[in-house]
Amino acid sequence: MSVPDDVAPYTVLFLCNTNCGRSIMAEAILNRDGNGRFRAYSAGTRPASEVNPYALETLVAEGYPIIGLRSKSVEEFLGPDAPEMDFIFTLCDEAAGEETPEWPGDPATAHWGIENPSTIDGSPIDKERAFETAFHFLKNRLLAFSALPLKSLDRLSLHSHLQAIGQQDGASASAEKVD
Repeated sequence: MSVPDDVAPYTVLFLCNTNCGRSIMAEAILNRDGNGRFRAYSAGTRPASEVNPYALETLVAEGYPIIGLRSKSVEEFLGPDAPEMDFIFTLCDEAAGEETPEWPGDPATAHWGIENPSTIDGSPIDKERAFETAFHFLKNRLLAFSALPLKSLDRLSLHSHLQAIGQQDGASASAEKVD
């Protein structure tokens, strides 16, 4: 099922500091599972030189395409040729606490903090498990988001729904405190 040709997909930007793990996975999940209703992007305030290999391994193991996924700077989404965002979600507590640019079009925003799987010390299995856990938390949130009747929600109701999604299982301590 996909969006009719006369309806433009919603544009969504996922932000993290380094854009190498959670935001990359969120981009891939929503682009595949959003049924054509969304065009997802990801970016970082201080992008890494490469995507975390555990994030890519997790996506491949879950059956998601990884072609074209790369760490990007928020600057790529601020120029005159950049897509105008409908939604912007921060996924790491550091990015949520940073000064953000003025986004054209007044997109809806929310903080969906999820613990950073890249910070896990331990064996490769421990790291794989951390990325798999983050992936499932993200997927659950994105399924809830994509199920929202976006066209029929007023701005206040939409904000309330987005905040509630951000507090689902797996929310980082900072995300749980957001109102």
